[in-house]
Amino acid sequence: KCRTGPLDIVFVIDSSRSVRPFEFETMRRFMMDIISNLDVGPNATRVGVIQYSSQVQNIFSLKTFFTRADMERAINSIIPLAQGTMTGLAIQYAMNVAFTTQEGARPPHKRIPRIAIVVTDGRPQDRVTEVATQARNAGIEIYAVGIQRADMNSLRAMASPPLEEHVFLVESFELIQQFAKQFQDKLCGVDMCVEREHGCQHSCVSTPGSFYCECNPGYRLNVDGKTCSPIDACADGRHGCQHHCVSVRGSYSCRCRPGYQLSHNKRSCTMIDYCSFGNHSCQHECVSIPNGHYCRCRSGFTLQPDSKSCRATDLCNGVDHGCEFKCVSTEGSYHCMCPEGQQLQADGKTCSKCGAGHVDLVMVIDGSKSVRPQNFELVKQFVNRIVDLLEVSPQGTRVGLVQYSSRVRTEFPLNKYHSADEIKKAVMDVEYMEKGTMTGLALKHMVEHSFSELEGARPLSHNVPRIGLVFTDGRSQDDISEWARRAKESGIVMFAVGVGKAVEEELRAIASEPVEQHFSYSADFTTMTHLVENFSLNICPEEGKGETEIRSPCECEALVQFQTNTVAILQSLTEKNILWARSLAQMTARLEDLEKQIANKK
Repeated sequence: KCRTGPLDIVFVIDSSRSVRPFEFETMRRFMMDIISNLDVGPNATRVGVIQYSSQVQNIFSLKTFFTRADMERAINSIIPLAQGTMTGLAIQYAMNVAFTTQEGARPPHKRIPRIAIVVTDGRPQDRVTEVATQARNAGIEIYAVGIQRADMNSLRAMASPPLEEHVFLVESFELIQQFAKQFQDKLCGVDMCVEREHGCQHSCVSTPGSFYCECNPGYRLNVDGKTCSPIDACADGRHGCQHHCVSVRGSYSCRCRPGYQLSHNKRSCTMIDYCSFGNHSCQHECVSIPNGHYCRCRSGFTLQPDSKSCRATDLCNGVDHGCEFKCVSTEGSYHCMCPEGQQLQADGKTCSKCGAGHVDLVMVIDGSKSVRPQNFELVKQFVNRIVDLLEVSPQGTRVGLVQYSSRVRTEFPLNKYHSADEIKKAVMDVEYMEKGTMTGLALKHMVEHSFSELEGARPLSHNVPRIGLVFTDGRSQDDISEWARRAKESGIVMFAVGVGKAVEEELRAIASEPVEQHFSYSADFTTMTHLVENFSLNICPEEGKGETEIRSPCECEALVQFQTNTVAILQSLTEKNILWARSLAQMTARLEDLEKQIANKK
């Protein structure tokens, strides 16, 4: 048998009308004699058969049969077409169809020889030279076998070079069986891997008249065509390993860094949860890290030297204290506190309340250029200190905010937010306007818009106090008297807060009566935020027109307390400023004395 290695062979058989039935039988025997000496199989030699006359018919393709018995049955069942002789059409079919991978031909990179054996008895009725050249250029080796009346020029035009090894002319159909043995020797030839010193590192594959080297799985052939190198499957970067790729004989595996384990997809890595092992002994929390874990305490606790147990440092943060207003930590304990004016109840947690005042409060803040950005942030903190002392809700106190400079802008109306947290966040998001100081324009906007029912102010008939708090740091660039008067005439209780270069005359014009209890002043922005600390803003309404709502007198006491404490704080700050000024003057005088003493010694 032919032992020179696998081949892909397609017989192209002429079944035109010039081939008589008994002559066609000899062609069947020719094909079966050659097949009987081939080592056929899916990984050995594959065989296909097509017949042609005026058309081409596929008998079986390279992928159809892999045993000689099946092939012989198919060959014996061929019915000749008995028409014209379109040899060129048959070669074109072999090139475009029979030798494709879809029909069973091995891919070109496997270097399996592709051999077409054309058997004809006459002159082609179409052109064969051009299509045969295309087939040879496509890597198909063509053997041309002519019988009896075949045209030698056509055979030579079809066959591959050298022609003396690929062109055969048999005198009669009776002699073709004798020719089969001679042709088989030509087809198989000698085992070049045995006859020559091939030099292949791994394995040698013999082909008709030549040989080539192959490498074992996991290796690739080097440029010298003989030696082999391991294939680095990680080198192309398509492995998808999250951490490390390890090449293993043409394949690869993924590996994780220490402290991680490979996931089910064999590519990604997840950190090993050492805490899940259950032996960490942490009192509070266990935190996994690569190659281990550590213990962590909850907020208000400190990790002890054993790195496992925890001890409370701030019991207010470490326990559910339940204090309504404020929790104060002490050594090993804590207690609850209430704001000034309220008393701690018997439960030690809740505070007594004088009665929550329902107020519509609009704060009008100066955003002019003289305030400067860093001080504007202190103004926002001042606003939020006031909000902290209010019971904000749709039914309780409502808060609106207006900023002004050369123009006026509503930052948020009375009906925008319904909780202190929402208001405080909105205040901190306010952007500084800069430019001029149009306080009169701001008062006009407050009266006409901010206290309208459209923007959330409750109707006057509900007797809900309307409070306006104006903050400024300098002289107004427009007249304030008319709209300050209109604000108070419309029932708005006005408070005026001035800082730095604020004009006292203007503050007094804005403030409600008694003026001394409704305006405040601070020389410095840094002390301003302490003006309302520890005070409750519960306003006692006056008797409204029409329906009168009776309030607890405790609310009036809260208003008086607020006003009194505010004035006291302002006076205290003023006295501190005077003391600071005196101290500074004394220090300056002492420095001057020291300089004179040093000069005299020289």
